[in-house]
Amino acid sequence: MSVKEGRIFIGRFPYKADLLNALNDFCGKNNIRLGVFSVIGAVVCAKMGYYKQQEQQYVECVSLEKKLEIVSCLGNISLKENKPFVHAHITLADLKGQCYGGHLMPGTIIFAAEYYIKELTGLELQRGLDQETGLSLWI
Repeated sequence: MSVKEGRIFIGRFPYKADLLNALNDFCGKNNIRLGVFSVIGAVVCAKMGYYKQQEQQYVECVSLEKKLEIVSCLGNISLKENKPFVHAHITLADLKGQCYGGHLMPGTIIFAAEYYIKELTGLELQRGLDQETGLSLWI
């Protein structure tokens, strides 16, 4: 599959916003239907998930009620039910440098978050249920 670079966005999300919701809202408002992104900054609390392969469901594996640095937050944007959908993984570090990571879940609240979002054009990827994995994957 071949795509081309479209618009590029840089900026920051609001203080105390939910990080996953902020990403999804931004993509919806800017009609970003395919893309990649990264986010750096810090959060006041975090929720991350893990996909249990045998049970074929996401579970909340880490819920942290403390201040953390965003070491890395990467992901992609595609379509689910014809709306922009963000898939993100995040790694966070505490004051002692201990890292936590997983699938970004609602409830990760921003202290400061700067984003770089690159829109891609020339292709639209829809997500749909993959019977083998139980995941909503590109079809």
